[in-house]
Amino acid sequence: MLKPEQLALPFPEIQTAPRTIIARVHRIFANQSMKMGDVEWIGFDMDHTIAMYDPSALDSLCIHSMIDRLRQQGFPHAPTNVDPSFCIRGLVIDKRLGHILKLDRYRVVRKGFHGLRELSPDQLAKTYEARRIRVGTPQFFGIDTLYARSEASLFAAWIQSLEQQRHSIDPSHLFDQIRTCADGLFRDGTIPRLITDDLRRFIRKDPQLASTFHKLRSGGKKLFLLTNSPWPFTHAVMDYLLGSEMPEYPTWRHYFDIVITSANKPQFFLERQPLIEQDGDSKRPVVLRASTSFERGKSYEGGNLSDFTRLLGVPGDRILYVGDHIYGDILRSKKEASWRTGLVLHELDDELRAHEASLPDIQRLQDLTSQREELEDELRVHQTLFKDQSRQLESVRATRDIAMTSAVEVQRQLEKRTVERVRGLLQSNESETRDIEARIEQRFHPTWGPLLKEGTELSSFGQQVEAYACVYTSRVSNLLFYSPIQHFRSPRDLMPHEF
Repeated sequence: MLKPEQLALPFPEIQTAPRTIIARVHRIFANQSMKMGDVEWIGFDMDHTIAMYDPSALDSLCIHSMIDRLRQQGFPHAPTNVDPSFCIRGLVIDKRLGHILKLDRYRVVRKGFHGLRELSPDQLAKTYEARRIRVGTPQFFGIDTLYARSEASLFAAWIQSLEQQRHSIDPSHLFDQIRTCADGLFRDGTIPRLITDDLRRFIRKDPQLASTFHKLRSGGKKLFLLTNSPWPFTHAVMDYLLGSEMPEYPTWRHYFDIVITSANKPQFFLERQPLIEQDGDSKRPVVLRASTSFERGKSYEGGNLSDFTRLLGVPGDRILYVGDHIYGDILRSKKEASWRTGLVLHELDDELRAHEASLPDIQRLQDLTSQREELEDELRVHQTLFKDQSRQLESVRATRDIAMTSAVEVQRQLEKRTVERVRGLLQSNESETRDIEARIEQRFHPTWGPLLKEGTELSSFGQQVEAYACVYTSRVSNLLFYSPIQHFRSPRDLMPHEF
């Protein structure tokens, strides 16, 4: 009989097992450690979360619809050419001045445009004086949704058009009109109707979506849908995405234990809105008694966090909510409900591709940083020696010792030339660094650079993602590549002295 210490390790069948590596485009990235085994309920937003829109088609639709309606309302001098891709998420609009700004993690302005004209660093410094921008005040509006990108792009083009034609302009009034128009187009059903008329054009169908929900349910998870979209639009989109994907689920509603539409987030997390039960075309308030519970197969409207959590009967940290809106979905569910949060960043695919393409440049920047630190150390040493020899030269001149004075002067001139040489190398280092940083930014977005970074720091949007999203990924179906009991681990935080 073999003794335990005589067993051969590793076992052959383990040694030869194939190793599966998840491609980076399918990875889920963790800001905070999270054990999926502790999660009982997983909730999903619909628009830009489950439903992935074609950004070019949707932005163009929104822009043209806004221009048409504002023209009908008598708003003059609409631009004839708007680039839907001009803006990215995470930007801030200065309504008073008509500027569009990108902030770093400290909410300090680092890039800016007035219309389509870039503002110089001196102009930005003079205007904002390195003070922190308070987004959400009457002067500033944050572009924190994918829908809002089209509003910002239209605003920039309209400012440009008005100024080129030398028309007087009130940027704040213009933006408020665009914002009101955009809300109206969704509220009266114009945009949803145009989308449902051509779902194939506007929505990218994910062939792995149904399998993802099936795997989660098979792993013991309960699923709910919580969306701001009204029931008719929700039904049309979800039926298109899931209606006949798997025979185990006769309709899309069978994937979910609870369906809530017209949730009015973020007010869902902040106010006591009534919960409305749908019954065919009729609606009736649900009497939220202690014995009340959600019924599978029914759908609801409105509701609020307090009643929802009570009816579920589980602590907030056992609920994972997956959405795309950093404020309405992620920040509020995190702060008000203590839910675990998953952010869907559809832009992440492009960010990852740009990052991969920039790896040689990033390595070169690291080498230049190390070189700069060495050169700066060397410069300090030789500057000190130059100053010492300058003082020594004054002393020996007082002795009138010509030979000694000449010798010290020779050494002093050598140190001076060394200082000049090192300064030249530093200037060359800084110039190459600027060129590489500009080249890297161009790979991400030609105007604004990376979505989540600003220079070597996180952008303001990147800081929000880090602070409020437990995990983030590019699409819901990336959950398919992980176990329902996966332990997502955040990377070890390092302070500068630990590098």
